[in-house]
Amino acid sequence: MKAKTQRRKFKLNTRAEDARIRAGIKSDPDTREITAKDFAEMRPFSEVVKRGRPKSDVHKEPVTIRLNPEVVAFFRDSGPGWQTRVNDALLAYVSRQRRARA
Repeated sequence: MKAKTQRRKFKLNTRAEDARIRAGIKSDPDTREITAKDFAEMRPFSEVVKRGRPKSDVHKEPVTIRLNPEVVAFFRDSGPGWQTRVNDALLAYVSRQRRARA
């Protein structure tokens, strides 16, 4: 059986090239080499930055509702967030009804 030889897919820098790179890093005030301490303090991006919308305090329940076309058109024509405005209008109605019953 023939022994497998490993071949590098990229060419390593020569010592002279490496020295020039290090000199460039040292001469740039905005750049520095990362130390072992820096590596120890690093955290995954997902721990540092939370993506997406923040979790709501109130979980909304998905429902299917049939509305008159003019009601839907009125709220949709008001732009993005129209479903939230429908929800707010219904909450205001519920609040008025509860006050009337009390």
